[in-house]
Amino acid sequence: MNKTITVIGAGGQMGQWCTKYFASKNFEVTGYDSENKVTGKDIIVSDSLVGAILKADYVILCTPTRRTPEIIRLIAKEMKRGTYLIDISSEKSKVASSLSKMPVKINPICIHPMFGPGAKTIIGQNIISIPIKDAKKELIVAKSLFEGANFVTIDAIEHDKKIAVILGLTHLINLVFAKIISKDEKTHLTEKMSGTTFRVQKTLAESIMTESPELIETIIANPEIRRVAEELWKDVGRLLTAVQESKTEEVINYIKECQENLAKHTDTNESYKRLTKMIKAVEK
Repeated sequence: MNKTITVIGAGGQMGQWCTKYFASKNFEVTGYDSENKVTGKDIIVSDSLVGAILKADYVILCTPTRRTPEIIRLIAKEMKRGTYLIDISSEKSKVASSLSKMPVKINPICIHPMFGPGAKTIIGQNIISIPIKDAKKELIVAKSLFEGANFVTIDAIEHDKKIAVILGLTHLINLVFAKIISKDEKTHLTEKMSGTTFRVQKTLAESIMTESPELIETIIANPEIRRVAEELWKDVGRLLTAVQESKTEEVINYIKECQENLAKHTDTNESYKRLTKMIKAVEK
């Protein structure tokens, strides 16, 4: 008999990805979504949240982060003994707290897939695992569900700090960049004039803008982003002031320090080669 999994938020982008993925792994998949239409081949559609989870072996939450703790409290007591409740939200502190307070009959799995709904395969994708009760057991189960993915284990607080840079800062910068270029009334001329760096940056910003406004807002609302965002704001102001005051040496020293620090951890020449490959791929 096939294992059963219920996808809560099955009509959203990651919800749709999860229904397709688990259906391809021979799970019996039930989908529930209170806001979006649930579609997909061989998907059982439920019109009741509680009804959707009563018989499931696994329940995966593809729900807005702000609503996830509430949904955990609502459904955990209704799930059958020995089942797994899986969270994939992008902010973990509050969610991890809610998972840790679930009835002991339910097994928590707290992960953060570091890929979007456009992923064609799970092989080689990064997934972050956040321990809740039994780190070893939870990781084994997560690996069995997503075979071929690369797993990194980190606690909820450190996760949110790292994600503030990995997702928060990048989304914040690209959101503002997208806003600026969206107001360009001579886009065609800009495209004709643009070079490699602009085209890659524009492609990245436009790709991020395909995500739902709710997801982007959740990512940049991470409380930990304030620290890095304030550092960004301070340094932008410092550089602009230095340039306007013709403090050339100060700006050059800032750049050199940045280059030296980067060189400790990465080969920037190889990074440039990868950029060249990226732009060739973009232009195909």
